[in-house]
Amino acid sequence: MNSIVAQSVLEKAISYQEYKELIVRLLNEGKTTGEKQSVELTEYTKLNIHQMGRLEKTVSIIDDLTDLLTDYKKSLAWLVLAESWCGDVAQNLPVLDKMAELSSGIELKILLRDENPEIMNNYLTNGGTAIPKLICLQKDNGKEMGTWGPRPEPVQQMVMDFKNSGEKDYKQLIEKAQIWYAKDETATIQAEFIKLLNHWKSKY
Repeated sequence: MNSIVAQSVLEKAISYQEYKELIVRLLNEGKTTGEKQSVELTEYTKLNIHQMGRLEKTVSIIDDLTDLLTDYKKSLAWLVLAESWCGDVAQNLPVLDKMAELSSGIELKILLRDENPEIMNNYLTNGGTAIPKLICLQKDNGKEMGTWGPRPEPVQQMVMDFKNSGEKDYKQLIEKAQIWYAKDETATIQAEFIKLLNHWKSKY
């Protein structure tokens, strides 16, 4: 599959460290990333930067995935669409970064969703701009290998069930998702990436 992501887009994408530095800089100005600015979104961002820091210290990549990543020599770019106020980004991006660090061939790059609608609109989930959305690309030719996101499948199902129910209390959904993430301890996303990496390896 040919990708709509141009090389110039990859060049302007930022690293995980640069992403965190951007968040801190904006928070110092009382802001968050994205087009919408509000006290609520800024508060979510504050919680998220702490959550990311906690995950960086506590996430342990399982042996099977570690072995797969350290032996993964394919030259890939993992381009992730994100925003700092998004709880699913905070829960999953540090895990993706840990994975990428284990492979000499994988580079994690981040684009802000609202600044790149021409990219985001090609990777919608059920018609929505849900994030994080990871696009896996071959570095040498930009060929798209596949995607992941916007969240582990059980949480995605949780979100779909919520929308289908007609409920409007999104805070309740957020709390339910947070409880799931805490209990799961990144096991599901790691299992999903074992399958994805093997699949992408077979296609390369």
